[in-house]
Amino acid sequence: MQLYLRRSFPLLLLLLGLAWIVASRADPGSVTGGQVPAPQKGFLAPDFTLESLDGQTVHLSELFGKPVLVNFWASWCPPCRAEMPAMQAVYETYQGQIHLLAVNATSQDSLTDALAFVSENGLTFPILLDPDGAAYRQFAITSLPTTFFIGADGIIAEVVVGGPLTEAGLHSRIESLLEETP
Repeated sequence: MQLYLRRSFPLLLLLLGLAWIVASRADPGSVTGGQVPAPQKGFLAPDFTLESLDGQTVHLSELFGKPVLVNFWASWCPPCRAEMPAMQAVYETYQGQIHLLAVNATSQDSLTDALAFVSENGLTFPILLDPDGAAYRQFAITSLPTTFFIGADGIIAEVVVGGPLTEAGLHSRIESLLEETP
């Protein structure tokens, strides 16, 4: 038995070493069962590429250099509807200093209803469409509205789930982002 263990021990060490090498090179998502941590304060904002209502392609990462607000919303969501006038007001106040993007959860909304809401409320900031829910999943959205306040460096400064956000609340958060911008 001792002879068997002595001969098996190097083979066991070799197998454990190989297992460790394979595990250390694995995709982090595969180690956690496909779960990637939800974006949160202090994390780099996940990049997305979405099309706006006016047909422009928007890459989130290309907007870094200025603070970015990313608001996920749907036309059927009462708090989303309630906060949009405040979003329009801060967009008008801070236009040129920040980027404000409203990502419509198009996979859960009617494009016709979203377009009607934008028109009825005279929204002039970029409205992005997420028809397959890819950005919604990347940002791990669990509730609408959800707003990400992202610094000029692409790092998430704050996440607000639910709402509605008020104009005063938006102003104070934007001022904080602008103070941190070099």
